[in-house]
Amino acid sequence: MGKIKMTASVVSQEALTADVFSMWIQAEEIASQAKPGQFISVYTKDQSKLLPRPISLCEIDRENGRLRIVYRTVGAGTKEFATYQAGDEIEILGPLGNGFPTDSTKKAFLIGGGIGIPPMLELAKTLKGERQMVLGYRDVLFLNQEFEPYGSVYLATEDGSAGTKGNVLDAIREQALDAEVIYACGPTPMLRAIKAYAQENGIECWLSLEERMACGVGACLACVCKSKEVDDHSHVHNKRICKDGPVFPAQEVEL
Repeated sequence: MGKIKMTASVVSQEALTADVFSMWIQAEEIASQAKPGQFISVYTKDQSKLLPRPISLCEIDRENGRLRIVYRTVGAGTKEFATYQAGDEIEILGPLGNGFPTDSTKKAFLIGGGIGIPPMLELAKTLKGERQMVLGYRDVLFLNQEFEPYGSVYLATEDGSAGTKGNVLDAIREQALDAEVIYACGPTPMLRAIKAYAQENGIECWLSLEERMACGVGACLACVCKSKEVDDHSHVHNKRICKDGPVFPAQEVEL
């Protein structure tokens, strides 16, 4: 089974905050294959913008053949997506990337920061072991209540308006939490700190890198990250986030 480019249809869309939107898409072929941590590329209707926008999968409804994406409007492409309504057509390519491993039953931290929070929801639904969700925000919360059926939820906000004032590691330390495995997605400074924390504490750690992707299929080399191993495509110490990732064992990547 491989990636599929298709014209899908919008089932519903709602604003979660002033700039974060949730969209359900009818896409049976992709939903049947998709895994937690994978993403789709979404194409704009503006022909002057050739490259699609990669957006992580927030939920996968295989029974009804639907995908949910939760994204932040940051440019013309995502602002266009925010205008879509139920019944509109949407061009997508997926599923892309490797996704998170889901066969572990270890006690887990699921750590999301900002727009790295959405892909953790499908993972929370899928894992079987004890799940502790640690979610970091600048200020305005979104999706946090949707994690509650799957385990304990801990919040961190930069302004202290909810949960621990500070970052996700501050929340872990304040609550004296522990885990045997970490799954995380978010901005690079957060992931760098989580990698160091995992190494210091001898914890298995998987990181989903949030770098800006372009082609989504590993051809353009716009989203490389430094790696310990030599990449067999570029023959340098690089990994292509869209093709080799976006999920990596923490020890394989340099942040």
